[in-house]
Amino acid sequence: MNGQIDMTRIPRHVAIIMDGNGRWAKAHGHERSFGHENGVVTVRKITEIASELGVEYLTLYTFSTENWHRPQAEVDLLMHLVVTSIEQQTPDLIKNNVRLTAIGDLQRMPQFARERLERCFDDTSHCTGLVLCLALSYSARWELVEACRHIAQEAQHGTLDPASIDDTVLASHLATASMPDPDLLIRTGGDLRISNYLLWQIAYSELYFTEKYWPDFTQQDFVEAIIDYQQRERRYGKTSEQIQTTENKE
Repeated sequence: MNGQIDMTRIPRHVAIIMDGNGRWAKAHGHERSFGHENGVVTVRKITEIASELGVEYLTLYTFSTENWHRPQAEVDLLMHLVVTSIEQQTPDLIKNNVRLTAIGDLQRMPQFARERLERCFDDTSHCTGLVLCLALSYSARWELVEACRHIAQEAQHGTLDPASIDDTVLASHLATASMPDPDLLIRTGGDLRISNYLLWQIAYSELYFTEKYWPDFTQQDFVEAIIDYQQRERRYGKTSEQIQTTENKE
């Protein structure tokens, strides 16, 4: 499967917007819940291939702050599905040395969901392989506002000099402070937008869009996304000549 991949250039961090569960279900003549349930299967498969390839961080847009505005029945289903599926997969995560974590406004989640998820986080905390990060009750604007609030409080208390605030300081106050920025952002479902996801962190991420709905996204599709990523030149504002000169020196 991975014969075309350059194993020396695997992205450290891949972020995914898992879109299209509801539309996939509708196309198959089912309720939206059927799509979410099948989307969980895809999560397991993509986590497996990411771990196999040596990806260090996999961040999945699982539930946005905007999703709280969906019909209550769907919200309740999603909360139950997230918790139950994670609990069921925790033994396999441990077996595969995958550590589970989350970013987002978790205090907004129902207490039963938060407590059960935290147990799963604790159960995998000793794992040293792939970090599987779930973006739950998350939005980039919420994250940036929270970071600014904490920075302002530190400045007010005299523990932070306002003159020292730069991009490094702000990044250190984000929910993703312990992770590198995503090298690759994948969005399924055909829409060409970011949807309030990791806006600060993806400033220089490579973007990959596919028409496939999330339940149809396979391990081979993930591999092809990485192959596409490896064919790009990441310049970070520099010229191709500057990049090549740096690579030659290395």
